[in-house]
Amino acid sequence: MKYITLIITLLLISISAAETFRFAWFSDTHIGATGATDDLRQAVTDANTQDIDFVIISGDITELDVGANLDSAQAILDQLRFPYHIIPGNHDTKWSASGGRKFERLWGDDKFQFEYNGIRFIGLHQGPLLRMGDGYIVPEDLAWLDSLLTGLPDPHQKLIFITHYGLDESVSNWFEFLDLIKPYNTQAILHGHGHANLVRSYEGVPGIMGRSTLTRGEQAGGYNLVTLRNDSLIFNERLSAGETLISWHGQPLVNFRQTDSSDCPRPDFAANKAFPGVKSAWEFDSGFAIASAPALAGDRVIITDAGGRITALAVDSGKLIWQTTVAGPVYSTPDVTDDLVLVSSTDSMLYCLGLENGQIIWRYPTGAPLVASPVSDGKSAFCGGSDGVFRAIDLKTGKLLWEFTGVIGFVETVPLLHRGKVIFGAWDENLYALSARNGKLKWKWQAGRPGILYSPAACQPVAAGNKVFIVAPDRVMTCIRARNGKTIWREDRFPVRESIGISTDGKTVFAKTMWDTVVACATGPRNFDLQWAADADYGYDIDPAVPVEKDGTLFLGTKNGWVYALDSTTGDVRWRYRIGVGLVNDPLPLSGTVVLVTAMDGRIVRLDAQ
Repeated sequence: MKYITLIITLLLISISAAETFRFAWFSDTHIGATGATDDLRQAVTDANTQDIDFVIISGDITELDVGANLDSAQAILDQLRFPYHIIPGNHDTKWSASGGRKFERLWGDDKFQFEYNGIRFIGLHQGPLLRMGDGYIVPEDLAWLDSLLTGLPDPHQKLIFITHYGLDESVSNWFEFLDLIKPYNTQAILHGHGHANLVRSYEGVPGIMGRSTLTRGEQAGGYNLVTLRNDSLIFNERLSAGETLISWHGQPLVNFRQTDSSDCPRPDFAANKAFPGVKSAWEFDSGFAIASAPALAGDRVIITDAGGRITALAVDSGKLIWQTTVAGPVYSTPDVTDDLVLVSSTDSMLYCLGLENGQIIWRYPTGAPLVASPVSDGKSAFCGGSDGVFRAIDLKTGKLLWEFTGVIGFVETVPLLHRGKVIFGAWDENLYALSARNGKLKWKWQAGRPGILYSPAACQPVAAGNKVFIVAPDRVMTCIRARNGKTIWREDRFPVRESIGISTDGKTVFAKTMWDTVVACATGPRNFDLQWAADADYGYDIDPAVPVEKDGTLFLGTKNGWVYALDSTTGDVRWRYRIGVGLVNDPLPLSGTVVLVTAMDGRIVRLDAQ
């Protein structure tokens, strides 16, 4: 009998050994921030001394995807003597000179899935994609995840997900992700973003937030060691200086976890009933994220998407007229001049297409992926780049007219053409004004809050007379003299960010603040002259979409799918309508009662108000 007991014990030990493994979990390395490179290097050196099987890295690899930040991160991570699996975070996707292309080029993809000892690990990012807003899982990645899960050889296999954000309201469509994974044998979601070790629950699915590798204040640099046993996941914090702390969490492994509701309510569309006169006349679903505004071209509307497609639709019906696909995702708002369509692409090309059939007339190669939008004066196409160059291209021939090589950061905005100047911001703290004729620098403005992340780079400047108006992440509205770039006034009473527009008559500037309020000021006076400040009750919002006025109605979008129509003279809300949960781009009004809007969920919707 004792021999049988011994054999059973040995078998159990053998099974336990076969199913027990350990991995290191890095997060929020923020290469480009002060001290981050040394912190990551020390974490890698220490991890190489550990008995682990692989490494997981859950996003925010860089402070910004600019210059050689991603290259530096890869060079350090490649020193790991173990395989590693990596996803980007919001700092890698929002502030991305490459529109995410460089991350994919360096690591092959921006998501992963692999199996180890019977456990399947699945990692994907949640943006936001270039535009400031909540995290958002783009439709093409949700489709990838759905296909992966439905195609699992064993639908009962234990799954561990790796994301950057947690699955709550910090991600606009968090519920779509949870609805996909809850029918499967999901054990846990490991995520970063919060820079601390914390246990959470997402509708009953365990969420474990991991610390950053950074040394910050009293927190030493480090990472987590995760041990997977037959019945549990054990988390130990490991200090890069060489100390493993006592385990801070043990997560039981079960089969088909019971899920429930949470304190995070699901989006509600019932408020649309309050305005029964507003209807969706038609919608078109591209299937890919849209991070750009639509452009009107007579009886057609032109849109672009992350699938690299430029699409022409009928304004009255939304029916497809033509579609052209280029080699990289397109995040630029099209510019239509006469019978020509301009778009830039992350394949590093500026394209000119024929409006009639979408055929490519010419393409101009640049030195880096393009995430900025082009604009034309009827003769030249102007576009900023991610290679430190701003260019003017002959609209008819596609030949270079001039280039300005003094841009320090990358450009993502739509340039302003005003009084012979091209005015634009970049992610280098500067607002530039160039001669539209020869590209010579006329002035450079830098009077906002210091720091790259406070740059006036995402807003589209507006102008009236000799004044240029901008808003920036420093939460200040600024009026600048167009002739010489001198500051006329700065107003900080209203927490604006990157959303600013101007009336069609040029007499009023509109700005959407970060909390509920829309403000209007007159462009004529020498000082800030508030016309009205209206509580539109949209909550906290950081969508940089431009407020656009047409026929007395001010249209604006929010980060979570709302479209608002305000009286442009009083700020009173005429109606609001929720088209989805993703960020809404610059609205395109056809009249004071009809508007076209694109959203990050990949759709364009026409709203008609009676």
